[in-house]
Amino acid sequence: MTIGSEDELDRLKAVGRVCALARDTMAEALRPGITTAELDGIGKAILDAHGARSAPGITYGFPGATCISVNEEIAHGIPGTRVIAAGDLVNIDVSAELDGVFADTGASYLVPEATPQLVALCRDGRRAMWEGIRAVRSGAKLADIGTAVGAFARRHRYTLIENLASHGVGDSLHDEPGEIPTWPDRFERRTIADGLVLTVEPFLSLGGRFAEDRGDDGWTLVARPAALCVQYEHTVVATRRGPVVVTL
Repeated sequence: MTIGSEDELDRLKAVGRVCALARDTMAEALRPGITTAELDGIGKAILDAHGARSAPGITYGFPGATCISVNEEIAHGIPGTRVIAAGDLVNIDVSAELDGVFADTGASYLVPEATPQLVALCRDGRRAMWEGIRAVRSGAKLADIGTAVGAFARRHRYTLIENLASHGVGDSLHDEPGEIPTWPDRFERRTIADGLVLTVEPFLSLGGRFAEDRGDDGWTLVARPAALCVQYEHTVVATRRGPVVVTL
């Protein structure tokens, strides 16, 4: 989607607010003993109350309103009977459609008590995302996002998952431009158009470099080499003055 009117921007902000509210409400409910299905139900109730629909559900037939990935799972985890325990690393990914417009957001959370290494990973995963967001500006290169994230990861001795990319969003869950790298990519030559709507969602890891289908449900992804990973994601509009984040 490329924003061409105030009405389009208002509708994008509206669905962005709903996604953010669902994400944050689910995060507040995280505690030992809750199941991922119960957590998903909280997110679905928020979407339903605002007239929004689960984007992965209507787009791909995903068997949940939201994606919830725990510990070794790094993306696309299916909500179910898994019980959250103390010390778990939980990623909550919420994307929705409202009034014909799509937005997408996600974040990783720790259930106390977590190790200092995981606390640092979450802190730095969020920082890596903001490095990428600050690179968004109309007229800049899409590659600037991955260059900024990559410099941060290298400086702090993390790896990046290099086959889970950011993407355009707005008219659909996965719009053009598709496959926006959040890692350094010297072959990426595209330019950011004014008003372009996209996600910025690096996957920062303690050693993982690629995402791989776990093989038991057709959805859940794990890191290879095996390693814990965090993801933070916002939907962003590119302007001449820089990024406008609609999923805060």
